[in-house]
Amino acid sequence: MVSKTNSNKARLKRHMRVRAKISGTAACPRLNVFRSNKNITAQLIDDVNGVTLAAVASNEKDFELNGGNSEGARKVGQLIAERAAAKGITEVVFDRGGYIYHGRVKELAEGAREGGLKF
Repeated sequence: MVSKTNSNKARLKRHMRVRAKISGTAACPRLNVFRSNKNITAQLIDDVNGVTLAAVASNEKDFELNGGNSEGARKVGQLIAERAAAKGITEVVFDRGGYIYHGRVKELAEGAREGGLKF
């Protein structure tokens, strides 16, 4: 009998493989992306101190777009760039979270770049 592969388990393996190589600091935090079917989330994480510096989610109260499409993902990217600029952060390390760089993950990254983040 053929067994179906667990795609989330494979994604977590990819995520751990990438996380072994990249890390965020206070000066250059890690921009982490989490994507579900309905929402998308971005966080700026300082791995040295183990703190989240800023976060944006498409399921926040004041977020008016749908996080399940590219337009909403781009808006989340722009919002995380605004919150990073408010804290004086201009450069980050992008962590795609084991997802392929396509669709909503790519739109979030492009939105963050439009907002002024460099990676």
